[in-house]
Amino acid sequence: MMQSVLKVDRLTKDFGGLRAVDDVSFNVNAGEFVGLIGPNGCGKSTTFNCISGLLESSGGTVEVMGRDATGKRPDQIQSFGLTRTFQHTRLWRDMTVIENLLVPPRHQFAPNMFLSLFRPGSRKAESQRVDLGYQLLEMLEIERVAHNFASELSGGQSKLVDIGRALMSSPRFLMLDEPVAGVAGPLAEKIFENLRSLVRDQGVSMLVIEHNMDFILRSGVDRIIVMDSGKVLMQGTPDEVRSNKEVIEAYLGNDSTSQAAGSGAS
Repeated sequence: MMQSVLKVDRLTKDFGGLRAVDDVSFNVNAGEFVGLIGPNGCGKSTTFNCISGLLESSGGTVEVMGRDATGKRPDQIQSFGLTRTFQHTRLWRDMTVIENLLVPPRHQFAPNMFLSLFRPGSRKAESQRVDLGYQLLEMLEIERVAHNFASELSGGQSKLVDIGRALMSSPRFLMLDEPVAGVAGPLAEKIFENLRSLVRDQGVSMLVIEHNMDFILRSGVDRIIVMDSGKVLMQGTPDEVRSNKEVIEAYLGNDSTSQAAGSGAS
Protein backbone atom coordinates (compact mmCIF):
# COMPACT_ATOMS: atom_id res chain seq x y z
CA MET A 1 0.00 0.00 0.00
CA MET A 2 1.39 3.40 -1.03
CA GLN A 3 2.04 5.97 1.69
CA SER A 4 0.08 9.23 1.40
CA VAL A 5 1.83 12.55 1.88
CA LEU A 6 -1.53 14.33 1.59
CA LYS A 7 -4.99 13.05 2.43
CA VAL A 8 -7.94 15.40 1.87
CA ASP A 9 -11.29 14.07 3.08
CA ARG A 10 -14.61 15.81 2.35
CA LEU A 11 -13.07 19.28 2.45
CA THR A 12 -15.49 22.20 2.21
CA LYS A 13 -15.05 25.97 2.31
CA ASP A 14 -17.89 28.49 2.51
CA PHE A 15 -17.67 32.24 2.01
CA GLY A 16 -20.99 33.47 3.38
CA GLY A 17 -23.62 31.84 1.21
CA LEU A 18 -21.12 30.71 -1.43
CA ARG A 19 -19.61 27.22 -1.26
CA ALA A 20 -16.26 27.53 -3.02
CA VAL A 21 -15.03 24.01 -2.19
CA ASP A 22 -17.67 21.31 -1.97
CA ASP A 23 -16.95 17.91 -0.37
CA VAL A 24 -13.53 17.48 -2.02
CA SER A 25 -11.54 14.30 -1.36
CA PHE A 26 -8.24 13.14 -2.87
CA ASN A 27 -4.79 11.78 -1.94
CA VAL A 28 -1.26 12.47 -3.09
CA ASN A 29 1.09 9.53 -2.60
CA ALA A 30 4.78 9.60 -1.73
CA GLY A 31 6.94 10.22 -4.80
CA GLU A 32 3.95 11.19 -6.93
CA PHE A 33 3.68 14.15 -9.34
CA VAL A 34 0.03 15.21 -9.46
CA GLY A 35 -1.68 17.98 -11.42
CA LEU A 36 -4.76 19.82 -10.13
CA ILE A 37 -6.64 21.41 -13.00
CA GLY A 38 -9.95 23.08 -13.73
CA PRO A 39 -11.48 26.22 -15.22
CA ASN A 40 -10.97 29.62 -13.60
CA GLY A 41 -12.96 29.99 -10.38
CA CYS A 42 -13.46 26.25 -9.85
CA GLY A 43 -11.87 26.28 -6.35
CA LYS A 44 -8.30 25.13 -7.01
CA SER A 45 -6.49 27.92 -5.14
CA THR A 46 -9.06 27.91 -2.32
CA THR A 47 -8.39 24.19 -1.88
CA PHE A 48 -4.65 24.92 -1.72
CA ASN A 49 -5.23 27.65 0.85
CA CYS A 50 -7.26 25.32 3.07
CA ILE A 51 -4.67 22.53 2.84
CA SER A 52 -1.77 24.86 3.71
CA GLY A 53 -3.60 26.55 6.60
CA LEU A 54 -3.97 29.97 5.00
CA LEU A 55 -7.75 29.58 5.14
CA GLU A 56 -9.74 27.74 7.79
CA SER A 57 -11.91 25.09 6.18
CA SER A 58 -15.64 24.91 6.87
CA GLY A 59 -15.62 21.13 7.06
CA GLY A 60 -13.63 17.99 6.35
CA THR A 61 -10.10 16.97 7.34
CA VAL A 62 -6.56 17.33 5.98
CA GLU A 63 -3.58 15.10 6.77
CA VAL A 64 -0.04 16.05 5.75
CA MET A 65 2.74 13.46 6.03
CA GLY A 66 0.40 11.35 8.19
CA ARG A 67 -0.26 14.15 10.67
CA ASP A 68 -3.53 15.97 11.24
CA ALA A 69 -3.22 19.41 9.63
CA THR A 70 -6.86 20.41 10.04
CA GLY A 71 -7.06 23.87 11.60
CA LYS A 72 -3.28 24.15 11.99
CA ARG A 73 -1.36 27.36 11.29
CA PRO A 74 0.70 27.60 8.06
CA ASP A 75 4.00 27.49 10.01
CA GLN A 76 2.89 24.35 11.84
CA ILE A 77 1.94 22.65 8.58
CA GLN A 78 5.26 23.70 7.03
CA SER A 79 7.05 21.99 9.91
CA PHE A 80 5.42 18.72 8.76
CA GLY A 81 7.41 19.02 5.50
CA LEU A 82 4.99 20.93 3.23
CA THR A 83 6.03 24.03 1.29
CA ARG A 84 3.88 25.95 -1.18
CA THR A 85 3.98 28.80 -3.67
CA PHE A 86 1.19 31.22 -4.54
CA GLN A 87 -0.56 32.15 -7.76
CA HIS A 88 0.60 35.73 -7.19
CA THR A 89 4.22 35.80 -6.05
CA ARG A 90 5.11 37.25 -2.66
CA LEU A 91 8.77 38.10 -3.03
CA TRP A 92 10.59 40.63 -0.85
CA ARG A 93 10.86 43.36 -3.47
CA ASP A 94 13.67 45.33 -1.78
CA MET A 95 15.92 42.24 -1.54
CA THR A 96 17.98 40.68 -4.30
CA VAL A 97 17.01 37.39 -5.88
CA ILE A 98 19.68 35.39 -4.03
CA GLU A 99 18.71 37.08 -0.75
CA ASN A 100 15.10 36.04 -1.34
CA LEU A 101 16.27 32.43 -1.64
CA LEU A 102 18.40 32.51 1.51
CA VAL A 103 15.61 33.48 3.91
CA PRO A 104 13.22 30.46 3.82
CA PRO A 105 15.38 27.46 4.93
CA ARG A 106 14.08 26.09 8.20
CA HIS A 107 16.04 26.05 11.49
CA GLN A 108 18.89 28.29 10.26
CA PHE A 109 18.26 30.79 13.08
CA ALA A 110 17.54 28.27 15.87
CA PRO A 111 17.36 28.72 18.82
CA ASN A 112 17.51 32.44 17.90
CA MET A 113 19.24 34.68 15.36
CA PHE A 114 22.05 35.83 17.71
CA LEU A 115 23.00 32.43 19.14
CA SER A 116 22.87 30.82 15.70
CA LEU A 117 25.93 32.91 14.71
CA PHE A 118 28.05 31.06 17.31
CA ARG A 119 26.75 27.58 16.56
CA PRO A 120 29.50 25.14 15.47
CA GLY A 121 29.57 24.82 11.69
CA SER A 122 27.36 27.87 11.16
CA ARG A 123 29.68 29.38 8.52
CA LYS A 124 29.88 26.11 6.62
CA ALA A 125 26.09 25.72 6.72
CA GLU A 126 25.68 29.28 5.46
CA SER A 127 28.10 28.63 2.60
CA GLN A 128 26.16 25.49 1.66
CA ARG A 129 22.89 27.44 1.59
CA VAL A 130 24.44 30.04 -0.71
CA ASP A 131 25.76 27.30 -3.02
CA LEU A 132 22.32 25.66 -3.09
CA GLY A 133 20.69 28.98 -3.91
CA TYR A 134 22.93 29.51 -6.94
CA GLN A 135 22.41 25.89 -8.05
CA LEU A 136 18.64 26.35 -7.97
CA LEU A 137 18.86 29.60 -9.92
CA GLU A 138 20.98 27.81 -12.52
CA MET A 139 18.47 24.94 -12.70
CA LEU A 140 15.70 27.48 -13.25
CA GLU A 141 17.90 29.27 -15.83
CA ILE A 142 17.76 32.67 -14.10
CA GLU A 143 21.23 32.75 -12.51
CA ARG A 144 21.93 35.97 -14.47
CA VAL A 145 19.45 37.90 -12.25
CA ALA A 146 20.84 36.58 -8.95
CA HIS A 147 21.88 40.07 -7.80
CA ASN A 148 18.92 41.97 -9.23
CA PHE A 149 16.30 43.30 -6.86
CA ALA A 150 13.04 41.37 -6.92
CA SER A 151 11.26 44.60 -7.89
CA GLU A 152 13.19 44.56 -11.19
CA LEU A 153 11.97 41.13 -12.32
CA SER A 154 9.42 40.29 -14.96
CA GLY A 155 6.33 38.31 -14.00
CA GLY A 156 7.82 35.09 -15.36
CA GLN A 157 11.12 35.62 -13.56
CA SER A 158 9.25 36.28 -10.31
CA LYS A 159 7.48 32.93 -10.70
CA LEU A 160 10.82 31.16 -11.14
CA VAL A 161 12.34 32.83 -8.08
CA ASP A 162 9.29 31.79 -6.07
CA ILE A 163 9.84 28.16 -7.08
CA GLY A 164 13.51 28.40 -6.13
CA ARG A 165 12.60 29.91 -2.78
CA ALA A 166 10.20 27.04 -2.10
CA LEU A 167 12.87 24.46 -2.96
CA MET A 168 15.37 26.07 -0.55
CA SER A 169 13.45 24.69 2.42
CA SER A 170 14.08 21.08 1.25
CA PRO A 171 10.37 20.18 1.26
CA ARG A 172 9.15 16.60 1.31
CA PHE A 173 5.87 17.72 -0.25
CA LEU A 174 5.68 20.74 -2.55
CA MET A 175 2.48 22.48 -3.67
CA LEU A 176 2.87 24.88 -6.61
CA ASP A 177 0.07 27.27 -7.62
CA GLU A 178 0.37 27.89 -11.40
CA PRO A 179 4.20 27.81 -11.35
CA VAL A 180 4.62 28.60 -15.05
CA ALA A 181 1.95 31.27 -15.50
CA GLY A 182 3.55 34.08 -17.49
CA VAL A 183 6.57 31.94 -18.44
CA ALA A 184 7.38 31.45 -22.13
CA GLY A 185 6.52 28.04 -23.62
CA PRO A 186 9.99 26.45 -24.00
CA LEU A 187 11.06 27.59 -20.53
CA ALA A 188 7.78 26.32 -19.03
CA GLU A 189 8.52 22.90 -20.54
CA LYS A 190 12.04 23.01 -19.08
CA ILE A 191 10.72 23.92 -15.62
CA PHE A 192 8.37 20.93 -15.65
CA GLU A 193 11.22 18.67 -16.75
CA ASN A 194 13.21 19.85 -13.73
CA LEU A 195 10.23 19.37 -11.42
CA ARG A 196 9.84 15.80 -12.69
CA SER A 197 13.55 15.24 -12.01
CA LEU A 198 13.08 16.37 -8.40
CA VAL A 199 10.24 13.89 -7.99
CA ARG A 200 12.21 11.07 -9.62
CA ASP A 201 15.67 11.71 -8.18
CA GLN A 202 14.97 13.23 -4.76
CA GLY A 203 11.58 11.73 -3.94
CA VAL A 204 9.84 15.09 -3.50
CA SER A 205 6.07 14.69 -3.87
CA MET A 206 4.29 17.47 -5.78
CA LEU A 207 0.80 18.81 -6.31
CA VAL A 208 0.70 21.43 -9.06
CA ILE A 209 -2.19 23.72 -10.02
CA GLU A 210 -2.30 24.39 -13.74
CA HIS A 211 -5.07 26.13 -15.67
CA ASN A 212 -3.87 25.12 -19.14
CA MET A 213 -5.25 21.61 -19.72
CA ASP A 214 -3.29 21.03 -22.93
CA PHE A 215 -0.01 21.92 -21.20
CA ILE A 216 -0.52 19.70 -18.15
CA LEU A 217 -1.52 16.76 -20.35
CA ARG A 218 1.87 17.01 -22.06
CA SER A 219 3.90 17.59 -18.90
CA GLY A 220 4.43 14.04 -17.70
CA VAL A 221 2.48 14.16 -14.43
CA ASP A 222 1.56 10.79 -12.93
CA ARG A 223 -2.05 11.66 -12.26
CA ILE A 224 -4.49 14.53 -12.68
CA ILE A 225 -7.29 15.72 -10.40
CA VAL A 226 -9.94 17.74 -12.23
CA MET A 227 -12.13 20.24 -10.38
CA ASP A 228 -15.24 22.03 -11.61
CA SER A 229 -17.66 24.25 -9.64
CA GLY A 230 -15.93 23.47 -6.35
CA LYS A 231 -16.11 19.68 -6.76
CA VAL A 232 -13.76 16.95 -7.96
CA LEU A 233 -15.03 16.08 -11.42
CA MET A 234 -12.67 13.14 -11.93
CA GLN A 235 -9.22 11.75 -11.14
CA GLY A 236 -7.08 9.73 -13.50
CA THR A 237 -4.06 9.44 -15.76
CA PRO A 238 -3.46 12.07 -18.46
CA ASP A 239 -4.84 9.65 -21.07
CA GLU A 240 -8.02 9.12 -19.03
CA VAL A 241 -8.49 12.87 -18.56
CA ARG A 242 -7.82 13.57 -22.25
CA SER A 243 -10.61 11.19 -23.31
CA ASN A 244 -13.19 12.31 -20.72
CA LYS A 245 -15.96 14.34 -22.36
CA GLU A 246 -17.09 15.88 -19.04
CA VAL A 247 -13.63 17.37 -18.53
CA ILE A 248 -13.53 18.85 -22.04
CA GLU A 249 -17.03 20.27 -21.64
CA ALA A 250 -16.07 21.85 -18.30
CA TYR A 251 -13.32 23.77 -20.09
CA LEU A 252 -14.82 24.60 -23.46
CA GLY A 253 -18.50 23.60 -23.53
CA ASN A 254 -20.40 20.96 -25.48
CA ASP A 255 -19.84 22.54 -28.90
CA SER A 256 -16.05 22.38 -28.52
CA THR A 257 -15.70 18.78 -27.39
CA SER A 258 -14.19 17.40 -30.58
CA GLN A 259 -11.92 20.41 -31.05
CA ALA A 260 -10.61 20.18 -27.47
CA ALA A 261 -10.00 16.46 -27.76
CA GLY A 262 -7.86 17.08 -30.81
CA SER A 263 -5.91 19.81 -29.03
CA GLY A 264 -5.31 17.63 -25.99
CA ALA A 265 -3.93 14.85 -28.15
CA SER A 266 -1.40 17.11 -29.85
